[in-house]
Amino acid sequence: MLGHGDGYEGGGNTSFVGRAGELAALDRALRGEWRGEWRGERQGGRTGDRLITLTGPGGVGKSRLARRAADRARAAGTAGPFPDGVHWADLSPLPDARLLVATVADALDLADHTARSLATAVREWIGERRLLLVLDCCEHLVGDLRGLVPELLDAAPHLVLLLTARQRLGLEREHVLDIGPLTHAADPYGNEEALALFTARAAATAPRHAPPWTEARLGSARSICARLEGIPLALELAAAQLTDHTIEELAERLARRIGPLSTAVPVQPPRHRALRTAIGWSHEWCEPRERLLWLRLSVFGGTFDESAARAVCSAPPLTEALVAPLLAALVAKSVVRRGSDGSYRMLDTIREYGAMWRDEAGERDALRAAHAAYFTDLVRAAERDWLGPAQQEGYRRVAAVHGDLCAALDHYLDTAPARALDLAARAGFYWACCGHLHAARSYLERALAAARPEEVSPLIRVRALWALGVTLLLQGEQDQAHRLAVGCEALAAGLEGEYGSPGPSGPALDAAYLLGLSHLLAGRPLAARIVSDNALEAFPGTPFDSAPRIRCHLVRVFALTGMGLFTDAREEAELLRSGCAERGEHWTRAYADYQLALICLFESRPAESAVHARAMLESKRELGDSFGTALGLDVLAAARAAAGDGAGAARAYGTGHAYWQAVGHPQRGTPELASVREEFERTARGALGDQAYEAAFMEGVRHGHTLRTRARPYDG
Repeated sequence: MLGHGDGYEGGGNTSFVGRAGELAALDRALRGEWRGEWRGERQGGRTGDRLITLTGPGGVGKSRLARRAADRARAAGTAGPFPDGVHWADLSPLPDARLLVATVADALDLADHTARSLATAVREWIGERRLLLVLDCCEHLVGDLRGLVPELLDAAPHLVLLLTARQRLGLEREHVLDIGPLTHAADPYGNEEALALFTARAAATAPRHAPPWTEARLGSARSICARLEGIPLALELAAAQLTDHTIEELAERLARRIGPLSTAVPVQPPRHRALRTAIGWSHEWCEPRERLLWLRLSVFGGTFDESAARAVCSAPPLTEALVAPLLAALVAKSVVRRGSDGSYRMLDTIREYGAMWRDEAGERDALRAAHAAYFTDLVRAAERDWLGPAQQEGYRRVAAVHGDLCAALDHYLDTAPARALDLAARAGFYWACCGHLHAARSYLERALAAARPEEVSPLIRVRALWALGVTLLLQGEQDQAHRLAVGCEALAAGLEGEYGSPGPSGPALDAAYLLGLSHLLAGRPLAARIVSDNALEAFPGTPFDSAPRIRCHLVRVFALTGMGLFTDAREEAELLRSGCAERGEHWTRAYADYQLALICLFESRPAESAVHARAMLESKRELGDSFGTALGLDVLAAARAAAGDGAGAARAYGTGHAYWQAVGHPQRGTPELASVREEFERTARGALGDQAYEAAFMEGVRHGHTLRTRARPYDG
């Protein structure tokens, strides 16, 4: 996904003014024309340059130029130099390097489900792929990138890296393209890029107030462009002032601030001063309450919505009712950008200015606390609504605010480790589904180590151990997860005396789910059934009384299938599926469909199996679960093979392979699935022949990569 950096982004306007020369040079660089071969074969005893850095001051348009070039490279598709795609990582929201590799993994659509380091997973995933990776807004992470970038280039011989930063990395293999300001005096061909941009933004920002461009007023516009050094972001901030001021007033105000223009002794400010002047100018022309909201919004590292702004920024003297109109005023002044999805964000340079005032005003700690509290409440709401129609939206929101949740956890680890443990426990299950297993494990382990036992409720500790155990199972750490599950069950059992007989059902059922799941993945379905049956009998109720209860019922269904008790398993799976459909729940419903698809396969009903597999895939698509999608595609492939559709089976197996690659390990699941895969892969290959099977399989792989990057439903 393309992101926004500190470079000029056009305020949502898709026009691209000027930069023809720089864009052509960047296009040539990406095609490898300046280094002879883009793919990076060794030339003259050293690896060919595959590292391109766009440098220049803040606000000059580095991100905008990189975006344009990336779009052009993407448009070339598989026939272009990057057949394996163009990927964009926005590094601007990262306060430090702790989430650097995770952000790169997200940009590559890698939801690694292994216990290896994420850096290793990224290197191995890129491997021989021929792709472009753009790292936007790198200046605050230059030191860390000097280590990561060579590792990526050495491990991936066909990778091309494009970076935007205010300074170069200083690596041997780096080709630097310095991006200067737009020309603010006519070039030999009569082009005035800065003037063209300023007048275009004036017309777009204030169409009713933009002046007719007489020669006199064009002269005022030219003086503004010259004093602001042709820096695009500075020009946009100036153009936004035309809603309340005339072009002559703007020129006069800026002349007083910077001084007169002179051909003999230039007194124009250095570029960083020109931008800072424009930002400070915008700050001065904001009303006091607008300035206060500006500094408070700087607590958000990335995008935010209006509800988050109200909750985090509405301490006195601002009220919640004031936030929306003040936010609209900041958008009108180009201080805040609004995306097509309704979200908001600040460019880096503007956020940095607000953060400076925030710290000087002594509001940093209070804002960080309000920020952490808001995102904790967001996760609690998602957890509360898990068993109903809001489940899907809950998953989406938790996935969308991943960076903010990490910031909240970092704050609590510094100030209140017990709260960090509570938040990590609540977010961990969502992160497991969204593919953030490394983050879930890291924060859970750190919080468990930091939180003193006397400060943490046993209920929270059980939940944290449960979330960590699920994470370990999904990473393939079965023995460690099983030991954790046994300890979790013992701790949950000890809560009965403290909290009253018969004790809280939630922790006990959570522990039973984890222990039962560990038995299932180890090929012990009878043990899993005993664990789930004992827990459900100890705490009677209906499957839909709570999230822990329905998950425990799901373990029972898996166990019955694994034991070959298909009639009982089908009856219970259908009960769960119908109840989930009534409630609008997706997670359990998807796995009920998965079990029904397997049962239908075992009972030689492939057409019905395919129907359930497709239903599972639709639910998993709604939740963004790559691991579950991979499982569903394998079952769909088997159903097609059983129905005699060898080509369709091969394509589905290929698409599933692309998803298994995305989670970073070979096909995984309960043991009975392995025999199903082997049998029906042989069936499909035998029906088609090796050559036709491989061709259809690779077609499915390519389709799978397209589906993952575009988040489209499976239609193969």
